Amino acid sequence: MASITPSAHLADVRYEIRGALTRRARELEAAGLDIIKLNIGNPGRYGFAAPAHLREAIAGHLHESEAYGHEQGLEIAREAIAAQQRARGGQGVEPERIFIGNGVSELIDLSLRALLQAGDEVLLPSPDYPLWSAATILNGGQPRYYRCLARHGHLPDPDEIEALITPRTRALVLINPNNPTGAVYPRALLERLVTIAARHRLLLLSDEIYDEILYDGATFQPLAEVAGVWPCLSFGGLSKVHRACGYRVGWMSLSGDPARTTAYRDALQLLAALRLCANVTAQWAVLPALQDAPTIGALTTPGGRLHEARQAVLEGVAASDYLELVAPDGALYAFPQVRADRLASFDDEAFALRLLEEESVLVVPGSSFNVSRSRHFRLTLLPPPAQLREVFVRIERVLAHMAREQTSSAVAMA
Repeated sequence: MASITPSAHLADVRYEIRGALTRRARELEAAGLDIIKLNIGNPGRYGFAAPAHLREAIAGHLHESEAYGHEQGLEIAREAIAAQQRARGGQGVEPERIFIGNGVSELIDLSLRALLQAGDEVLLPSPDYPLWSAATILNGGQPRYYRCLARHGHLPDPDEIEALITPRTRALVLINPNNPTGAVYPRALLERLVTIAARHRLLLLSDEIYDEILYDGATFQPLAEVAGVWPCLSFGGLSKVHRACGYRVGWMSLSGDPARTTAYRDALQLLAALRLCANVTAQWAVLPALQDAPTIGALTTPGGRLHEARQAVLEGVAASDYLELVAPDGALYAFPQVRADRLASFDDEAFALRLLEEESVLVVPGSSFNVSRSRHFRLTLLPPPAQLREVFVRIERVLAHMAREQTSSAVAMA
């Protein structure tokens, strides 16, 4: 029997966060090894729990969750999201311009499917969260990457972004706070990016799923408030701030002048209707999540577990002979870089595989986030601080071995 040939659309699609390295880690686990997994931002796998009042809200409405819901989401949930977005300065935001999905992941796909024609271009950050690249490609688009270099604090250069724009460019994507770098974008930068988008008639797409996960006084600036009347689609959800990834509740809010986006809004509604509706049961958690006192601050301020985990990473990098890092101001990750003056030749994928095979630690190579010639790797801040300190001992051993091998090779060649 002939083998089944997969779609050619998948040829350029990658998602290494759960790719070959993760499969190898599962094989090693099956063989009895204890793997320290630093590859995913999944709080529930690291001992975090969703706030109790969200669970109670879901339990109290189970009897109302057995039928299909509105294609855009429960009215009470969309009203709460719209109120939050208006309080943040979003213009023209009403419940009919809110869409709830099975996580932000589904909504990223819907937003690009409603927008792109074959060959249209989308401006994406490098590094990016790879789902943005995948969704662009799968919907017929072409990613165009703007760099967010470590030497610039992982912030983009607006002039570089504008230079990438062509007649086929349709949208500008921002991830703020950023995954994987932890960068938090200042208002002045966002103002320049909005000006560029308006000048070239680009839709703004702002992935803000980590909006309240901030460290050491960092401030999150919603893009919708800066964009004003210019069309902006902002993404949020319960997964990260509320530690409820498994609930699969995300949302997108369309702000700006409604007259400019009526056709696009209707296209989004059509696509939302085609998938019938999002998970009804978990949507009952949206109202208490947005109206009750926030709970994430206890974790991100000094003494909180996320703050102390971040501190363990900063100390691990500072003690290393091989690493450097732009301290993450937000989100759940760090994106260390291997110093070229200490390890001239470096393959991030080979390093990640050695770290897994030799030290039982799973990280994600920086190239997985669409960074060319990457010297980076990403690790999550979710494990306990003591475990992260042990991780950096193991990382240092692997890098030291690699450095000695390079030195020996250079001597032998001489």
